[in-house]
Amino acid sequence: MGGPGKAKRGIPPKSDFNSWYPSIVEIAELVDKRYPIKGMDVWMPYGLRSMNLIDQLARREMARTGHDEFSFPLLVPEELLDKENRLVSRLKAAREAGIDPSEMRDEEEPSGFKKEVYWVTHGGENKLDAPMFLRPTSETPMYTMFSLWVRSHADLPLKTFQIVNTFRYETKQTRSFIRVREIHFFEAHTVHRDKQGADEQIEEDAEMVRRILHDLCLPSIVSKRPVWDTFPGAWYTKAADVVMPNGRTLQVATYHHYRDQWAEAFDLSYEDSDGSSKMCHQTTFGMSERLLGAVVGMHGDDNGLIMPPAIAPYQVILMPIAAHSDDRVTTAVEQISNQLTSAGIRTKIEDRAVSPGVKHYDWEIRGAPIRVEVGPRDISSGKCVVTLRTGGKSDESIEGISHNIAKLLDSVSGTLRKRAQKFYESLVHPLPVDPSDGRAISSDEIEDGVVYELAFDGNDSDAEALEHLTGLTLLGECDEPLTQEAPCAISGKLTTKRQHVARMY
Repeated sequence: MGGPGKAKRGIPPKSDFNSWYPSIVEIAELVDKRYPIKGMDVWMPYGLRSMNLIDQLARREMARTGHDEFSFPLLVPEELLDKENRLVSRLKAAREAGIDPSEMRDEEEPSGFKKEVYWVTHGGENKLDAPMFLRPTSETPMYTMFSLWVRSHADLPLKTFQIVNTFRYETKQTRSFIRVREIHFFEAHTVHRDKQGADEQIEEDAEMVRRILHDLCLPSIVSKRPVWDTFPGAWYTKAADVVMPNGRTLQVATYHHYRDQWAEAFDLSYEDSDGSSKMCHQTTFGMSERLLGAVVGMHGDDNGLIMPPAIAPYQVILMPIAAHSDDRVTTAVEQISNQLTSAGIRTKIEDRAVSPGVKHYDWEIRGAPIRVEVGPRDISSGKCVVTLRTGGKSDESIEGISHNIAKLLDSVSGTLRKRAQKFYESLVHPLPVDPSDGRAISSDEIEDGVVYELAFDGNDSDAEALEHLTGLTLLGECDEPLTQEAPCAISGKLTTKRQHVARMY
C-alpha cells in the first residue's frame, strides 16, 4: 500500500518496499539493528509495547479456550535432539517411501537438525559431558514432561502454551521480525485422548488465528501445506499467510496435527476408563514476531507506520497547544487523559518542549491512530481537534469524549481492514491458463510481485511441474474451496480445490 513518492524524513517511498521496510522499523524506533550479532535486534520500548499487545491477544485466546501458560527451560540436552531427529527422520523417510513409519529401521534414518541450532558446550571453563542447545521450538522438552504428567484419561485434554525466545541458526539474509536468529515465539501444545480431540483442536486453532488477524486488520490465505512442505514430524500442517506489498507471502501462523506419532516416541500414553493403555494424540500451534512484521508491511505508508488500534502502544496522543499562555490547557488535557484512560484507551500526553510540527511528524511516523489537539480556543468552544492517522480531521466535543474516541478507533480499524482487503485483492490474480483446456501456460505470463490463484488437484510430480513452470512456490489447498469446478492447472481434471502459488519469505 502506498504509491510512488519522495523520501520523507529519511523514509524511502513505500513503492520501494525492500528499502522502506528496514528503514521504517528503525526510524519508528521499533528495533535497533546495530547489535553486533546478525539477526538479533534490540527491541526498543515502542516496538516491545506493540509486541506485548500482540501477546495479550494470544493470551486472551488461550484463556478463552482453556489453555494454561507454562515456561520451560531454554536449554535442551543433546539426547532430546537426537530423539527428535530419529523420530522426524523416520517419519520423513516413511512419507517419502509411502510406507508406515513403524516399518522404518533406525539405520535407514538420515541425520536431523543439528546444523540449525546453537550449541552450548562449556559451563565456565569446563567442557560439558553432554552438549546442550538453545531451543528452536519446544516439542522435545515439553513432551518429556508431558509423559510424566499424563497418567489417565482424567488428565486430558492437556492444553498448554508459552511465549518465549527461541533460537535458530539462520543462514539466509536476516530481516527484522521476518527472518531473525532470536525469535519472539508463541507456541501452544496440546494432548488429547484421540484423533477426534486433536481434530477439534485444529479447528479451534484456526478460529483463534482468524480472531487475532481480525484485530490486526490483516487478510490472509489459510492453506493446508502440501506434503513436501509439511513439517516432517506432523501428520499435516496448516498455515496462515499474509501477502506483503512486494507480492511475497509471509507465513504468520502454523498449526500441526501430530496424531499419535510423537506420543509413541515419548511414551506419552494414558489409562482409559476401561483400564486399557492408549497413546495420546497431539497438536502444535505457533506464531511469532512475524505478526508485527506483517502489520508494519501491510498498513504503513510513505509517512510511516499505521498501527491498528488493538496493538498501538498509544491509541491517542494528546497534544496541548499554547499551554504556556493559558493554564487551562494543561488542566483540560489532564482531565481528558484521565477520562480516556478510565475508559481503557491507551493515552499519552505529548508535552515535549519541541514544535507542534515535530510532534505531528513523530507520531505520524510511529502510526498513532488518533491525535487530539487542545488549545485555549478549543476549551472556550468545548471542542477539540481530532486527527485520524488513516486520514480525516474533525472537531469533537470534549464532554463525553471517551465515547466518541472509542467509535473513532473502531472506524480506524474498519478503514485498515478495508484498505488491506482491497490491497490483498489487487495482488492476487488468477493464474494465466489456456482458455481451451484451463491448463497453466508459459511462465512468460507470470508477473513479479503477484500471488496467483488456481485450481489444482495434482500429485507431487504435477506440483513440481507447476512450480517449475511458474517459478513460484505452491502454498497448499485453501480452506475455502472454489465456488464451482474448474480444470486442474496441470492435469486438466475438474476440481474445486483452490490453491495459490507465490514467492515466499
